[in-house]
Amino acid sequence: MDNTLAWLKEISTAPGVSGFEQPVKDLMLKKLGPITEVSYDKIGSVIFAKSGSFADPKIMLASHMDEIGFMVKMITKEGFVKFTMLGGWWEQVMLGQRVTVMTSKGNIPGVIGSKPPHILSPEERKKVVKKREMFIDIGAADENEARARFGVRPGDPIAPQSEFIVMANEKFLMAKAWDNRVGCAIVAEVLEKLHNEIHANTVYGVGTVQEEVGLRGAQTSANVINPDIAFAVDTCIAGDTPGITEDLASSKLGKGVAIAIYDASMIPHTKLRNFVIDTAEKNNIPYQLEFTEGGGTDAGKIHVHATGVPSLVLSIPTRYIHSHNSIIHRDDYEAAIRLLVAIIKNLDASKYKELLK
Repeated sequence: MDNTLAWLKEISTAPGVSGFEQPVKDLMLKKLGPITEVSYDKIGSVIFAKSGSFADPKIMLASHMDEIGFMVKMITKEGFVKFTMLGGWWEQVMLGQRVTVMTSKGNIPGVIGSKPPHILSPEERKKVVKKREMFIDIGAADENEARARFGVRPGDPIAPQSEFIVMANEKFLMAKAWDNRVGCAIVAEVLEKLHNEIHANTVYGVGTVQEEVGLRGAQTSANVINPDIAFAVDTCIAGDTPGITEDLASSKLGKGVAIAIYDASMIPHTKLRNFVIDTAEKNNIPYQLEFTEGGGTDAGKIHVHATGVPSLVLSIPTRYIHSHNSIIHRDDYEAAIRLLVAIIKNLDASKYKELLK
């Protein structure tokens, strides 16, 4: 396993649901702390600053550290955990999946369960099991053992559990939490590549918190930085699986970094979008244009900060996001890194002023 794969495995398998991103933050601090200036907002986001030959423009690269997950709501007398959602879950991808309950006494395994189909009526079998009818089995004899011995209590975070796998075609990588650990990994590698590079700006790589529950860390970290330009680095729906037509999702695995033309939280800055497309074409970096009609990213908050921040979303096409197992393509990951480095090296004060005209 090469260094890139080892990094992707480490950051994707770390547990870090919304509001409990510390394990992911620790990995980013370990990687970037020695080569950047580190600061924070007051709700958990971490900011890595890389100074260039000029202070301005200030470029913000935002990637959210949180993954969708759950929180312990209560423990039944029989020792089963009832939970609430942290982020958007679809019932059909939840049942039978493994999770990790993070307690004060350590992490414990569990599995999401419900009444088995064998005892359901024919009519009940036709219906999707509702989230409120599910529970997590942690192997406790009763409530007392769950609380006293295992240390489970209401408010504990619960993260999906899944293995990082390099697939039969080694360019395809399967893991949990690509949304949005792949963005965090990209931002970290961009800052590493810029470590010994000259660039006429200041770059802020940000690991934001609580994106999946309201883009919250994007707003607070933008208040700290007051950026001139912003890029959200995230995932988008891959439209290359059966049943998806191109008008629903246009991006495909292995065809390049996805440049957003629209999402539900933001219409991208037109001149910035065109500059990025031109940069990709001049550097022979594969890219594709994508739209997301049913969701948004951190850029949705950043672009309306103060008097406005020209913003754009760069995404990695991803299959099966918001589930325990999603798939990306390594070529898209590498294209995103190349594109961001090229953008930063060409985005000086003169170009920034030109974008604002």
